[in-house]
Amino acid sequence: MGYDGEGGNVIVDPKNVIELTDAALAADYTRVRRAANLIAREFTKAGKEAVARELRSLVRKRGVPLRASGYLEALPVDSKSRLPLVEEQPWPEAPVFLGKEANRIFHDFLMDAQHVGELSAKGLASRLCLLLSGPPGTGKTLLAAHVAAQLSRPFYVVRLDSVISSLLGDTAKNIRSVFDFVPSQKAVLLLDEMDALAKLRDDRHELGELKRVVNTVIQGLDSLDSHTVVIAATNHPHLLDSAVWRRFPYKINLGYPDMGVRKDLWTHFLFEDQDESQLSELLASFSKGLSGADIEAIGLAARRHALLNSQSVDLAAVALAVLHSEQGKSALPQRGGLDAEQKRRLAQELKVRNGLTGAAISRLLGVTRQAVYSYLKRDAENQHG
Repeated sequence: MGYDGEGGNVIVDPKNVIELTDAALAADYTRVRRAANLIAREFTKAGKEAVARELRSLVRKRGVPLRASGYLEALPVDSKSRLPLVEEQPWPEAPVFLGKEANRIFHDFLMDAQHVGELSAKGLASRLCLLLSGPPGTGKTLLAAHVAAQLSRPFYVVRLDSVISSLLGDTAKNIRSVFDFVPSQKAVLLLDEMDALAKLRDDRHELGELKRVVNTVIQGLDSLDSHTVVIAATNHPHLLDSAVWRRFPYKINLGYPDMGVRKDLWTHFLFEDQDESQLSELLASFSKGLSGADIEAIGLAARRHALLNSQSVDLAAVALAVLHSEQGKSALPQRGGLDAEQKRRLAQELKVRNGLTGAAISRLLGVTRQAVYSYLKRDAENQHG
């Protein structure tokens, strides 16, 4: 039984401690990892994130010598290459940020999955299949991992490089092996890049064998019991066969984040959840079109620079990186700060292209309002000159 060492409150479920001990004595690395992740999650809930991170890191590092010494998990493998068809991934440490509609469907799905036994008894259970679509970097894999974490289930991701064999007949066989494996694990399965496995069967450019692969995917989904959770993710939903669409009652389209989600992303990744609401809203106002991954990359890079330079976050460098970023191609903030000419051009762009006020530009650039007006006046004179 674990305690937090300060207030004496229980923070670890005794059942998880017993499971961890039993798994360790049985030399079952898979169970050790799952039990340790459950305990780490409880530490996180108790506000002991540093302990949780150390525990997760320890489990990952100690698993390497186990595998090197010949330990292998009982995963399905390709009959020719002997490579595993799925890999277990840890529950996520990063939070997920969703818009209102996506959040509603996400929690509906979790509620149905958590009460599937009760629903099944009344004949009301739906197939626990969730389809995630959207551009790269919008959080599809992260959201799937959060489903596994919320349900306290192992998280398996299909390895397409192993499943898709050069021998087309083996691809269908591999897919069947994956669908046979997952129900016995009480796991969450992620079929990433689903369009690679389930393209439209009327595509004239596809061979008949590839069309049989799609049929195998459909048959695999139909074979699952009501307790098995399968999540598919695709960047190209228009390529999916319509029969595949029908196998996924729950669908979430993860587009680029809206204003509210962008504000939350900046607050978390740049300001470490500190109360910088106005600055987060400013950055959100002109970062439309960036994905959550883009904002994360820019925000964390700015914090790294600040830490190593023993300075506060350079908001001007962040703003410049945002304006120089494109969808899926984030530009990282430069080190060392912006010179006067860069700030002048940035002020002009923030004013003309993004409609920010002089006061807002002043806050982002870290200069006085008089300096901002001087920048803008100089540009106006140059244009008229």
